[in-house]
Amino acid sequence: MATRQHTEVAVGILLRSDGALLLSTRPPGKPYAGYWEFPGGKLEEGETVEQALRRELIEELGVTIGPAAIWKVTEHDYPHALVRLHWCKVSQWSGEFEMREGQEMQWQQLPLTVAPVLPGALPVLEWLAQERRSDGASTNPL
Repeated sequence: MATRQHTEVAVGILLRSDGALLLSTRPPGKPYAGYWEFPGGKLEEGETVEQALRRELIEELGVTIGPAAIWKVTEHDYPHALVRLHWCKVSQWSGEFEMREGQEMQWQQLPLTVAPVLPGALPVLEWLAQERRSDGASTNPL
């Protein structure tokens, strides 16, 4: 049996100053269409995670991000792809949000009120919730 190759994916956790997270729906025609996810996409040949995330967010949302360092790396085995997700927290961006792929977007506080959420995002949502619990009264979402 052949070993499945990982698809490398850069994912942005866009955080507003009030701690809200940006989620968008998977576009029509893609696997898991309509599921809520964090924005991002596949790395192209020779791209770093930050370069890919910067490109993808311009293409998908019309915004240019500030610094984006990798926060966590997870893997998820979907029926259509084995993905390695490089999660980056982003707190700075410029431009107006435009849903350029026919998707919806919402700013959400934890716990989320949108569903269904893409399965690969579930561990990250739990880690974010744990961070907030451990921060207590901290107002810094990072």
